[in-house]
Amino acid sequence: MFVSRMDSGREAGGGVAAGTVLMRFVWPHGGRSVLITGSFNGWGELVAMAPVEGCPRVFQAICSITPGYHLYKFYVDGEWRYDEHQSWVTSEYGLVNTLLFPMDANCNPTMGSELHANMELDNEHFRRVEVSPTISEADVQASRHRISVFLSTQTAYELLPKSGKVVALDVDLPVKQAFHILYEQGVPMAPLWDFSRGQFVGVLSALDFILILRELGNHGSNLTEEELDTHTIAAWKEGKAYLNRQFDGHGRAVTRQLIHAGPFDNLKEVALKILRNDVCTVPIIHSSSDDGSFPQLLHLASLSGILKCIFRYFRHVSGSLSVLQLPICSIPLGTWVPKIGESNGRPLAMLRPSASLSAALNLLIHAQVSSIPIVDDNDSLVDIYCRSDITALAKDRVYTHINLNEMTIHQALQLGQDSFYPYELRSQRCQMCLRSDSLFKVMERFANPGVRQVIIVEAGSKRVEGIVTLSDIFRFLLG
Repeated sequence: MFVSRMDSGREAGGGVAAGTVLMRFVWPHGGRSVLITGSFNGWGELVAMAPVEGCPRVFQAICSITPGYHLYKFYVDGEWRYDEHQSWVTSEYGLVNTLLFPMDANCNPTMGSELHANMELDNEHFRRVEVSPTISEADVQASRHRISVFLSTQTAYELLPKSGKVVALDVDLPVKQAFHILYEQGVPMAPLWDFSRGQFVGVLSALDFILILRELGNHGSNLTEEELDTHTIAAWKEGKAYLNRQFDGHGRAVTRQLIHAGPFDNLKEVALKILRNDVCTVPIIHSSSDDGSFPQLLHLASLSGILKCIFRYFRHVSGSLSVLQLPICSIPLGTWVPKIGESNGRPLAMLRPSASLSAALNLLIHAQVSSIPIVDDNDSLVDIYCRSDITALAKDRVYTHINLNEMTIHQALQLGQDSFYPYELRSQRCQMCLRSDSLFKVMERFANPGVRQVIIVEAGSKRVEGIVTLSDIFRFLLG
């Protein structure tokens, strides 16, 4: 919610009674018709809420209230509702939300951005500030401790689905064939099996194919498209080790060891393995033998799956975890566009739709990010380009007859829109949130299938203000 303190002497004819404030109420859970009422208007009027431009599931209304304690409730599609993610109590009106706005709010007003186009308010007097809940550092640590204890008591078995499949590839498979298998199976990565050693030895991911396509586009490269027919995954991994200058004491290339976990490892250990090794997934491997022979690949654990476990457990008691109620703008979370005159250690990478695919791939590699917001000339969000989008180039062997410097990001995304991704619903690509949204609301976005990042946008304009990833969430929660 946002508040605007009006001059106490302003005349009521200006639209706001003397001694009152303007409060922005938000219903972020969708609906066709959303209204609000409360003690601020004597429960005598249902105020219509309007959808936020660019965020059709988010409704808002500006109401005039007096400082003090208020109860309010929403009327959504003919049913009385309350927002369980905001403060609530049981009253004579049933379950209702609560609001405490003291006479002296201790806020530092700052000029807000443009409001919804249909709200014709006097911006000279309308100052918008975020009314953020404040909690002590002790409360933050207490919330983190509860989440840490929960993860420590749950094992990787909790992540295993009731049914499903896990695709694994033999290291002697040609790279070209592997590329097509990942595309056809709709998976962005796969563990690698070495038959001669009888064990899983690594992972082939979308990043590998990005590096391969860059090598193909490099005129000085020894790797050609024809060689992909015979160039095996094992040979590529060895070549990649040379490119990354990974050598042992005898000057031989050493490939990266497989990071994996067992089914009895607790979820905190699994999450920390993912974070510390900067990987997207950790294979869950089980062997009934003491020497680890005959390993069974059970699942690919990810931060997304672990977050869903947290969400399922705490969703009905989120109010007891004060840290989840904090707006994301008030906590060290994500990467933000720096304000004018403000330095930022890690700038937010963004590109225009007209930028070349080569520019996008180079940015994914050098900025070490998994996705890039695609914006228009006003920096408003248009789409997002992810590492996994590279597999769309396997369709009809597009990668064999394109020039990475000539194909635009827009054209590359069009290829993906014509494809079917079981692991990533197209409608879930651009999950957005507002800087005022609580951490819990952002976690809700990540609970949707295929969501790996949430873009922070300005209400109405959808101008990109920042980005939050799953890794950001877990680094904050685990301290």
